[in-house]
Amino acid sequence: MRKKGKIRKRLGNGGRFTTGKSIRKRDKSVYKRHEVGHWEVDTVVSGIGKSKACFATFAERKTRYYIAVWMPDRKAESMEKAAIKALGNLPSEMVKSITCDRGSEFGNWRNMEQKLKCNVYFADPYCAWQKGTNENSNGLLREF
Repeated sequence: MRKKGKIRKRLGNGGRFTTGKSIRKRDKSVYKRHEVGHWEVDTVVSGIGKSKACFATFAERKTRYYIAVWMPDRKAESMEKAAIKALGNLPSEMVKSITCDRGSEFGNWRNMEQKLKCNVYFADPYCAWQKGTNENSNGLLREF
């Protein structure tokens, strides 16, 4: 049978993946913000032009300490380098867990776990409020 109309390309999964530990497996103490060392990670992409540059942002849940590291692109290797640059020099008790979304830039999460000696957890798809500290800080960064 002949196909009429425009032939459309399949979109795929948009660079997301389904492996990794769910945010629901985090220790319950993380939710209460009683201890330091639990980080939320995200990216802030430039809205101007076609620039691929972005910031990797790291927000500590209890203290609200915020780190932004420039990245040349949103590739997994760049995110891994940015995470090690931002959190690698901190004492091990200051980096207990990392929570991020399921974007393709977090594809090297196993390497991040090994190098930073912490657990990496993933928020549920389309649930940005599960990383509220980081999302709020990213909004303030965009205003600046």
